Amino acid sequence: MNNPIKVDSISRLHEMLGFGKPVHPLISLTDNTNMIVESDLLNQHFLFNFYKISYKKTRKGKIGYGQGYYDFDEGGMVFTATNQLISTSADDMEYEGLTLLIHPDFFRNYSLATHIKSFGFFSYSANEALFLSDKEKQTIFSVFENIKEELNNTIDDFSQDVIISHVEVLLNYSNRFYNRQFITRKAVNNDLLSKIEELLNVYFDKENGLNQGLPTVEFLATELSLSPRYLSDMLRSLTGQNAQQLIHEKLIEKAKDYLTATQLSVAEIAYQLGFEHPQSLNKLFKNKTNQTPVQFKQGFYHN
Repeated sequence: MNNPIKVDSISRLHEMLGFGKPVHPLISLTDNTNMIVESDLLNQHFLFNFYKISYKKTRKGKIGYGQGYYDFDEGGMVFTATNQLISTSADDMEYEGLTLLIHPDFFRNYSLATHIKSFGFFSYSANEALFLSDKEKQTIFSVFENIKEELNNTIDDFSQDVIISHVEVLLNYSNRFYNRQFITRKAVNNDLLSKIEELLNVYFDKENGLNQGLPTVEFLATELSLSPRYLSDMLRSLTGQNAQQLIHEKLIEKAKDYLTATQLSVAEIAYQLGFEHPQSLNKLFKNKTNQTPVQFKQGFYHN
């Protein structure tokens, strides 16, 4: 991979894309309809020191998702945070949509500076975009329009407050629509649960814990071609638990199997599952069941 191109200002990105100078150096909203990306910017990797929120219209009826598809063909949104790697391809030659760029300095003295990190979609990858229905698109575009109107107005003492309020509304709507996406894709999500169950069963059946340690969220996410944050958010929406909690449940379930069906000691079971130290299994087991592994085994055989 070539070294990523670092873009240290919104003005610099405007220059690279052939746009005019942004109205404000720390925030811009551009209409990319019919924009042609220069070929020397394709198949490149970029690092921006600002946030990027894009709506991109798709020309295809279905959008791949793992081994399934999203059925929203009205278009989708992609969110990237500062210093996240962004790649371009030949598919970006004709980019149609809207892009909001906002530098963290623009909202540094506002509460958004703290809670923007709580929006999980900034850690999702492009293939986990937010796909919008036509009604949702209208809602998002109305917020974009409010931001555009404020940027084009004469700047006054309230401009920054108003723009940041609109950005927060945009992020809150996006959060709502992501939750809808998780819910409306229950068929895919239920298939996902089956795949997770299978992955963990194979992991323990092959005793991979002995050599590879405990199964991790990153391991599951990689196997499922998802980002860890997206996987956890999806599972939380479906089951009320994130990926780490699901792994812990499976560990306890497997530990119980060993405790009741084998003569392995607690220490041997811990190493079998992938714990570095037996006391770590004891702590997790007690936390989840209010019993130590030994107490559970004794209670099982005395019942």
